[in-house]
Amino acid sequence: MATTDRYPRQATTLALAHALSAAERGLAVIPLSRTKLPALRSPHRDTPEPAGPPCHGECGRFGHGVYDASTDPARIRALFAAAPWATGYGIACGLPPHHLIGVDLDTKSDTDSTAALRELALRHLFTIPPTVVVLTPSGGRHLWLTGPPDVVVPNSAGRLAPGIDIRGAGGYLVGPGSRTAHGVYATAPGTAHLTPAPCPRSLLRLLLPPPRSSRPGLGSAAGGAHGRGLVQFVLAAHEGQRNTRLFWAACRAYEDGIGPELTEDLVDAAVRTGLTAREARGTITSAARMTAHRPEP
Repeated sequence: MATTDRYPRQATTLALAHALSAAERGLAVIPLSRTKLPALRSPHRDTPEPAGPPCHGECGRFGHGVYDASTDPARIRALFAAAPWATGYGIACGLPPHHLIGVDLDTKSDTDSTAALRELALRHLFTIPPTVVVLTPSGGRHLWLTGPPDVVVPNSAGRLAPGIDIRGAGGYLVGPGSRTAHGVYATAPGTAHLTPAPCPRSLLRLLLPPPRSSRPGLGSAAGGAHGRGLVQFVLAAHEGQRNTRLFWAACRAYEDGIGPELTEDLVDAAVRTGLTAREARGTITSAARMTAHRPEP
């Protein structure tokens, strides 16, 4: 029994050391269990949350998944102390200063994901620069890239190409040194000293969701309901998310053809979360520019 008890403690200690090292590089982390899921369960699991936007940690307790992620050593130690069974750590994507984007090349699908990425690169004229590469226990690879601060890259599975998953805002990558039920994640030889490289612009455009088709005669009621949903999405932002949520909502608004009429409401919502009107308008302008120059799907 002593040996069985000692192993989790050693694994947790090692995971904490790796997590603190990642935090020193500006990467926000959370503890993970052997299943690669956040180690801490939601504090709201047994009681219904109050009406309104879901809690992302405003209650002050741990257990909100990637929203618990931090670079503060004291908070990280507290997270791991609350999860002594953790054997790994997750790195939150989309957060400053790196605005990390993870390209997950899977080996479980029938398609060669590496060949699929190479074909995309040839077709869209981009190359993956030297960057951090993490090897997974299943033989896959995670490529670490960085994005612009005013662009929100969503999570996706297989949308870019079969076998290629994307980890963006609201997602996380399993950090190197993590021990899971299937093995250990490790940095690929020759990449540990690198910093995440900027995502090529052509690839970045492919990572953004395609514009939604506008339906003639949608009607002001349905458009109004959609617009109100986007405004509520912005209002639900907390510190560290305000600009990214506003950019995401503005992109959706312009894709759906309601960007100009929703601008003032989005600005008002952003100001209520703590942004200045000037910052909000700049972000919305960036969203309008980005959606206007999307490649055809």
